[in-house]
Amino acid sequence: MAIPRRCSAPLLGLLFLLAGGLCCLSLAAPEGARITSLPGFNGTLPSDHYGGYVTIDEEHGRKLYYYFVLSEGNPSTDPLVLWLNGGPGCSSFDGFVYEHGPFNFESGGKSLPKLHLNPYSWSKVSNVLYLDSPAGVGLSYSNNKSDYVTGDLKTASDSHKFLLKWFQLYPEFLANPFYISGESYAGVYVPTLSYEVAQGIKSGVEPILNLKGYMVGNGVADAVFDGDALVPFAFGMGLISSDLLQEVNNACSGSYWNPTNENCESQLHKVDKVLDDLNIYDILEPCYHSPESSEVTLRNDKLPLSFRRLGETNRPLPVRKRMFGRSWPYRAPVKQGRIPTWPELGLGSAVPCTDDQVATAWLNDESVRSAIHAEMASIIGPWELCTDKIDFYSDAGSMIKYHKNLTAIGYRALIFSGDHDMCVPYTGSEAWTRSLGYGIIDEWRPWYVDAQVAGYTQGYDHNLTFLTIKGAGHTVPEYKPKEALAFYTRWLAGTSI
Repeated sequence: MAIPRRCSAPLLGLLFLLAGGLCCLSLAAPEGARITSLPGFNGTLPSDHYGGYVTIDEEHGRKLYYYFVLSEGNPSTDPLVLWLNGGPGCSSFDGFVYEHGPFNFESGGKSLPKLHLNPYSWSKVSNVLYLDSPAGVGLSYSNNKSDYVTGDLKTASDSHKFLLKWFQLYPEFLANPFYISGESYAGVYVPTLSYEVAQGIKSGVEPILNLKGYMVGNGVADAVFDGDALVPFAFGMGLISSDLLQEVNNACSGSYWNPTNENCESQLHKVDKVLDDLNIYDILEPCYHSPESSEVTLRNDKLPLSFRRLGETNRPLPVRKRMFGRSWPYRAPVKQGRIPTWPELGLGSAVPCTDDQVATAWLNDESVRSAIHAEMASIIGPWELCTDKIDFYSDAGSMIKYHKNLTAIGYRALIFSGDHDMCVPYTGSEAWTRSLGYGIIDEWRPWYVDAQVAGYTQGYDHNLTFLTIKGAGHTVPEYKPKEALAFYTRWLAGTSI
């Protein structure tokens, strides 16, 4: 820092103090964690970036990878937000590359992707910590393959261990307001981890984290509410006729998630047939692959890799089970609560309606791995958007009890939904938030960006907010980046959305 020649002693002291504070912010990070440049990006990074591993089990060598983006505003006081993608088995680089990271990625063809600054990055207003979890997902790994057998509760416990160790490495952020966020199957990850953190705070586990609340986007929550959401969504969007709706209601008595008679099953197959060729992540969008490479239907044997397993609970699986209104013709014997692996389901490798080529090309390049302090593919294998490496048990059950507990003791919660997502329809999220029975303090109304309706919101007691984003699909910031940054900024600041 250049100091003017004519400068009073108090001012000199203040300048040196400020310089020292800025220096300490960087020096407190682990040695070698700072990311100084990124292949594919020309120019100075918009803020400081850090990346690397936190070992959560020394004996097994279980390590979780993180990528940390400091705020472009005031990193010392801006909120710190943890981001988790779902699956289970999907890397949080999904959010970094395609949703709200500091860059927009442009395909480089046979060359590396080109990175451009993202004007709607969430790092504009917050520090963002991207975590690959559990071990075996993305760039996280273990030297003991038994760690790849995991589930909801172990994932929450491991992520909590990660946070405690991470904050020891970055203690200057302990005072920042801390939020946990994610989407899709992170509808399970977020509340279970938030509960672990809250219990740790209550028990005095150090370091004491400054948890303020959590956010879930298009997240699974409860088998019944989410499973019954598709048919009302399809009718409300004009995708099925009133006659078919009446037939399904008569056969299923309004309960679609686990049909108990053949007539109900038959009528639900009619719904499946009508919706077969839609992009389930956004019904307004086309699919990105040719029909030859990815047939798109609502049956779980054709669901994309990242969402084929949504909504499982710790109940035994019936011979035929419906999740989110979609039939699952899986007939092999399963253990209680275990989510079947891809080979058992007979799934191929194609990911319908999605394209992860840019992220795959970038994250499997050796120069990128070196720049972000990640292990090489020769050691931990190739990066995959969603992996088949883990054997996952869904053992936490319904998330409603977690949401009730967390909101009742004062943590803020934002439940947001892209209103054109058919994978986890907003109708289910709206229903379960309403079912908590909290008083309405902000009646259903539109919210705005640039004087245009951006969606609708309803506010409840106990700092619970439900929000829709008009025209957005399953991954809201990917479809509506400006609107996503707008509600994110307002909610973090505690102002009205």
